[in-house]
Amino acid sequence: MQENEKIRLGISIGDLNGIGCEVALKTFQDNRMLDFCTPIIFASNKTISFQKNELELSINYNGVPDASKALSGKINVVNVWKEVPQIKFGEATKEAGDYAIKSLKAAVEALKKDEIDVLVTAPINKNNIQAEDFNFPGHTDYLVQELEGEGLMFMVTDTLKVGLLTDHVAVKDVANAITTKLVRSKIATIENSLKIDFAIRKPKIALLGINPHSGDNGVIGKEDDEILKPIISELSEAGHLIYGPYSADSFFGSDGYQKFDAILAAYHDQGLIPFKTLSFGKGVNFTAGLSKVRTSPDHGTAYEIAGQGKADHSSFKEAVFVALQIFKNRKEYKELSSNKLLRQRVRR
Repeated sequence: MQENEKIRLGISIGDLNGIGCEVALKTFQDNRMLDFCTPIIFASNKTISFQKNELELSINYNGVPDASKALSGKINVVNVWKEVPQIKFGEATKEAGDYAIKSLKAAVEALKKDEIDVLVTAPINKNNIQAEDFNFPGHTDYLVQELEGEGLMFMVTDTLKVGLLTDHVAVKDVANAITTKLVRSKIATIENSLKIDFAIRKPKIALLGINPHSGDNGVIGKEDDEILKPIISELSEAGHLIYGPYSADSFFGSDGYQKFDAILAAYHDQGLIPFKTLSFGKGVNFTAGLSKVRTSPDHGTAYEIAGQGKADHSSFKEAVFVALQIFKNRKEYKELSSNKLLRQRVRR
């Protein structure tokens, strides 16, 4: 990527029967967005044409055979498939799932080849994407396999950031899944992400308890005392600003959560219910800890309003801006680190 080039932003189109195409196209219907990046949608000309006509959206786009041919100042569509898939708005079909995966795989391949700089994924249906060559509970697990690093589901806004120790894990399996190794890994990932991706020099992180009332000193459960507290104590003594475990039921009920740069929740609903309650429509799902930048809106396929032109694209637009900012922050961090190393070598 040249210094004066815009960031190349790849978009996997998600479930064709949901609102993925709609929120993506609405975001870039505003031509001013093209001043910030070069959007590259992984689908097909015919698919995008059908969607824009059905949704009565006024946009122009440039069809390209692959991402490397994308033009700056244009909405680009990579023709991943030539056939015309049947679109049934509001229905969870196997065909829609298959094309969602085709789009995602093509986008991730382009990301790995540096043909795009960042990836924004439109919502998928976790049921109809399942196949012999794609057996993942969602985007995050697939991206962890394909890209280097330790994945962390990180829900973010300007003022609230919530990470998860476990994400798409059944509640009955959560306690067994949370190990000392996992907690150390997730804390390191979230701390590094806050420093590198969000430019927070000395991040302050809160951990929520695994059990109700953080176990009540072992009366309700021992995991908080045996796993979380020793790690928090050890890291605190080493100079890390790690606090907790806090009782999850009251943590978000006061303004106390605003004193932290991020919160690390034990499991999916413990973190996402308060996050979406406080920031729905403005939140972004970011996969921290990977070698590449991936974001997504904080909502699903929304079949109930698909094809009706009612979808709010605010979260998708935020996902675009967050991806661009993280990419810039990583680049700046890398440059600052290189300059620091260079100065250290000169002193020697």
